Amino acid sequence: MTVMFRIERDVLAEAVAWTARSLPARPSVPVLAGMRLEVTEDQRLKLSGFDYEVSAEVTLELHTGEQGVVLVSGKLLAEITRALPAQPVDFVVEGAKAVVTCGSARFTLLTMPVEDYPSLPVMPPAAGRIGSDTFASAVGQVAVAAGRDDTLPMLTGVRMEIEGDLVTLAATDRYRLAVRELKWQPDQPDFSAIAMIPGKTLADTAKALGGSGAEVEIALSAAGGTGEGMIGFSSAGRRTTTRLLDPEFPKYRSLLPTEFSAKADLSTASFVEAVKRVALVAERNTPVRLAFKSGEVVLEAGSGDEAQAVEALPVDYEGDEMNIAFNHQFLLEGLGAIDSDIARLQMTTSTKPAILTGGKPVDDVGAPDYRYLIMPIRLSS
Repeated sequence: MTVMFRIERDVLAEAVAWTARSLPARPSVPVLAGMRLEVTEDQRLKLSGFDYEVSAEVTLELHTGEQGVVLVSGKLLAEITRALPAQPVDFVVEGAKAVVTCGSARFTLLTMPVEDYPSLPVMPPAAGRIGSDTFASAVGQVAVAAGRDDTLPMLTGVRMEIEGDLVTLAATDRYRLAVRELKWQPDQPDFSAIAMIPGKTLADTAKALGGSGAEVEIALSAAGGTGEGMIGFSSAGRRTTTRLLDPEFPKYRSLLPTEFSAKADLSTASFVEAVKRVALVAERNTPVRLAFKSGEVVLEAGSGDEAQAVEALPVDYEGDEMNIAFNHQFLLEGLGAIDSDIARLQMTTSTKPAILTGGKPVDDVGAPDYRYLIMPIRLSS
């Protein structure tokens, strides 16, 4: 069957790159490395990829096209379309080969057996929508705390809890915990659901769907509903689905301290730069030490015969003097996620969890919508 279409290079390259990002690096069977291209009867081009865990599909409008389906190497097609000149692209299928022509450039690709390619999963029912930029920002803030150890799968995910118009995202790797609350527009005002989404997949999806200014539609079944075990996201002609993880997750709300003995407000940018400088002498698993007192915090790293670094910063501090230490990478990732010019660090003791949030106005009205809990590293006496 011949598939033939003409399309602008930038439009095709962007769509191919977005679809290819979900293709497996080491597919379990060769056909899963393929990208499916279909020209539909109503002159639309659908590009899709699926590895039995994550699916991605883009739909584009065509001015000219001939109905049909073809399967080619997704990564190769992405590399080719990215390198093409800025001219219209012609895509023609001739027997077992696909020919991509753009200006004077011509590429011939071998096709793969379409009949061996799995069907994309059906999207769960639509549950509601949220602004793409808000969604991308919130996911980015939380996914930073998700674990990377696949032997503990429940810690590699982001937990999404939905109650009416409130969405709560949470992730932890046992050393830190990130929680973000945000509003969305549910299709049913009393909608309720819990989903455990693979952290990396969710972060990649939110980032890829963000920036358009459009809304993201979230497709998710309520408890016991159809499409259970899967979640879908769609925006501006793009849709993606992923299988959910086991919903088991630590009772994280009980881990969040509600009372503190000390509070420090610092310039986020200055704090980040100081931590980065002091951490230059810190070994991979050695902490950065913070000594707080009224008006000043002293950052230190290194000790004894090792290289050492010390830097002092002004701070708006309330509480008794305190020495506390953190993994510098975890501290930097939390500071990068708070999205505020002022960083607020609230502490109880040098050995109990601290909470990092964006600084609040003087009246401190309302609870912060983002909290980053970080476990201190015990200092040797």
